[in-house]
Amino acid sequence: MKANYLLLFGVFILGIAPTNAQDKKSLSLEEAIRLAWEKSNEVTLANTKVMTKKHELQSVKNHRYPDLKASAQYQRLTKADIDLKSNDATNESGSQSKAPNVDQLVLGQITANLPIFSGFKLQNSIKVSDNLYQAETANALQTKEETAMQVINYYIALYQAEKTVELLTENYKSAAQRVKDFTELEKNEIVPKNDLLKTQLQLSKVKLSLDKAKSDLNVVNYELATLLKLNPETKIEVNESDLAILEMNTLPKDENPALENRKDLEALRFQEKASLASIKVARSGYYPSLSLLAGYTTLDLKNVVMVQNAMNFGIGLSYNISDIFKNGTEVKIAKSKAAELQNAENMLTDYIKIQVQKALENYDLALKQDEVYSQAVEQGSENYRIIKDKYDNGLADTNDLLEADVEQLSAKINKTVAKTNVIQKYYNVLAASGQLNQTFNLSKI
Repeated sequence: MKANYLLLFGVFILGIAPTNAQDKKSLSLEEAIRLAWEKSNEVTLANTKVMTKKHELQSVKNHRYPDLKASAQYQRLTKADIDLKSNDATNESGSQSKAPNVDQLVLGQITANLPIFSGFKLQNSIKVSDNLYQAETANALQTKEETAMQVINYYIALYQAEKTVELLTENYKSAAQRVKDFTELEKNEIVPKNDLLKTQLQLSKVKLSLDKAKSDLNVVNYELATLLKLNPETKIEVNESDLAILEMNTLPKDENPALENRKDLEALRFQEKASLASIKVARSGYYPSLSLLAGYTTLDLKNVVMVQNAMNFGIGLSYNISDIFKNGTEVKIAKSKAAELQNAENMLTDYIKIQVQKALENYDLALKQDEVYSQAVEQGSENYRIIKDKYDNGLADTNDLLEADVEQLSAKINKTVAKTNVIQKYYNVLAASGQLNQTFNLSKI
C-alpha cells in the first residue's frame, strides 16, 4: 500500500514538473518591447484609433463621387371616380366618354448628382481628415515610445530587484552563520550575551529587508507580465547582457533631434494643419453650391399614360443666403481653435526642450554616481576586511564589525542600482529626443 502511495506521488510530481517549467520565461529587452507593442492595451487602442481615422478619411473622399440613386414603385390603386375635363373626354357625337379604369401605377427612376463647386469645401474637408489621420498615426508612434519606456523601466526594476534579493540572500546566509558562531562563542563565555543579541538583531533586520526585496520583485514581475499579456504567474528571467545592448550608441547633445523626431509634437503640428484647413471649410459657407444633375424616368399609369426613356440633365444651383450672416461665427470658432493648437505647440516645444536637458543632466549624474559607487564597493570591501582582522585580533568590537558589514552590503546594492540607473537614464534621453523606436528598429510593428 505504501508503495502505491509513493508511485502516485511520483506520477503527480512528474505531471506538474512541465507546468512549473512553463512558468519561467527568458526575455531580452528587445523581445519584451516587441511583445508589448504587439499585445499591450495601450498600443492596441492607439492602432485602432489610427484605423478609425483612416476610414473617416476614406469616407470624406467618397464625397467626390456622384450620388447615384435608383428607385422603383408599384402601387395598386382603388377604383376612383374620375371626371375628365379635357376636350378629349367628349366623343364626336357629343356624348361624354367613359373614364378609364385606373387601378395601378408603375414608376422607375434613376437620378445622379455630381458636386462641381461648393466653395472648396470638399477639398479642404479632405485635407482636414488627412491631417487628422496623420496626427493619429504620429500619436500611435508616440504611444509605442511611451510603452517601450515603460517596459524598460519595469525590466530594469526587475533586474535591480533580482540582484538585491541575491545580495541580501548572500548576506542573510553570512549573518545566520555569524549568529551560529556567536552562539557557540557565548556558550563558551568567549563573547558576552550582548554581542550575540546584536548579531541576532542584525539577522532579523536582514530578514526583513530580504522579505521586502522579494515582495518588490514579485510586484514588478507581475506588473511586467501583465503589461506583456503573459500569465501573471510567469517568472520573467532577465539577463544583465540584455541591458547593455545600446550603450555604445551616440546620444544627442541638444534638443534639436527631439524637435525633429518627437511624435507628440509632430501630431500637434498635423492637428494645427487640420485646423487651418477647417477655417477654409467654414468659409465655404459664403459660396453657392453648383452641381450636375441627370436622371432617367419610366412611368406606366394603367389606361392613362405610359412614359418611357424620359431622360433629363442640367445644372443645379443652391445658395443659403442666411449663411452670409451666420457663417461668420463658424469662421471665428475655427480660427480660435487654430490659435489654441498654436499655443499648445509652443508650450510642448518648451516642455520638450526642458525634458531633453533634464534627461541629459540626469544621465551625466548617473555616470558620476556609478563611478562613485564603484569606488564605494572597493572601499566597503576593504573596510570590512580591515575591521574583521581587527575584530579577530581583539582591536575592534562587534558594533564595528556589524557596521562594516552593513556598509559593505549597502555599497554593493547601491552599485547594482547605479549601474542599471545609467542604462535607464540613457534610454530616458533617447525617449526624450524621440529616438527610442529608431534605436530598437521595431518601427514596422
